[in-house]
Amino acid sequence: MSKVVIITGADGGMGQEHVRATVKAGYEVVMGCHHPEKGQAVRDRLAAETGGSISVIPLDLASFDSIYAFAEEVKNRFGHVDLLLNNAGVLLHKAGQTEQGIEKTVGVNYVGHYLLTRQLLPLIPAGSRIVNMVSLTIRYGKIDHDIFTPVDEKHFNRFRTYSDSKLALLYFTLDLADELKDKGILVNCADPGIVSTNIIRQGNVVVDKLCDWFFRPIIYQPAKGASTMLHLALTPDLNVTGKCYANKKEVKLKREMIDNPYRKQLHDKTEELISELRGRQEGTGFEG
Repeated sequence: MSKVVIITGADGGMGQEHVRATVKAGYEVVMGCHHPEKGQAVRDRLAAETGGSISVIPLDLASFDSIYAFAEEVKNRFGHVDLLLNNAGVLLHKAGQTEQGIEKTVGVNYVGHYLLTRQLLPLIPAGSRIVNMVSLTIRYGKIDHDIFTPVDEKHFNRFRTYSDSKLALLYFTLDLADELKDKGILVNCADPGIVSTNIIRQGNVVVDKLCDWFFRPIIYQPAKGASTMLHLALTPDLNVTGKCYANKKEVKLKREMIDNPYRKQLHDKTEELISELRGRQEGTGFEG
């Protein structure tokens, strides 16, 4: 039976590096892609390059329906998941919300991956690994307020919201690692550094052009940015869980960050929110 890896945002800069490396490591790759047409083109190129087995399944992390459908298709087609790389992320220029009315950056980066992971857990056996992509901005995030409710454009701060979403994903990583430790499933998170991908675009033609000329050449290229997630995913003797890594080394998290009293509230609020929204939907099928 082949080993199966799920990669979200697999058609992006770092996502493609994750696909390439995991195929070479012997995995059957499932690319979760928001834009399946783009994903299919990337899939065809990487399949021709590597000779590996790669599939594309549409996945919109801003839609519960899409997440449920993705998990159901993975269940029916593959039956198990040996490696889950939650790589996708957004840094939006404007305020927005998901189909369920959640602030969109938080909805995609945190809630979407939270729900997807919960849906896939019944398919993940002992000895498997889950790696979440966080960010160096976790040190600026705060979870002492409501991060789920959308704000108007006037009060939207893209970097603050992004930082909050990545800190929330860090807390999910730590909680899930504790939850799954006795089952032999390793859960960690990776900070890729500042990487030359589309996520750093500012939405301003002049600023983005200057960035292309002067900033991109001195920051990490996608292969370098992807290396830490791949290190956590593929290093055979790396038997760690509940850790955050950057540059392939453990990041020592501050005690006040780990022991934040709002961490438990975040978990409870997330579960309540998903339960409430799930209760409004019909025909979700797959139960996690």
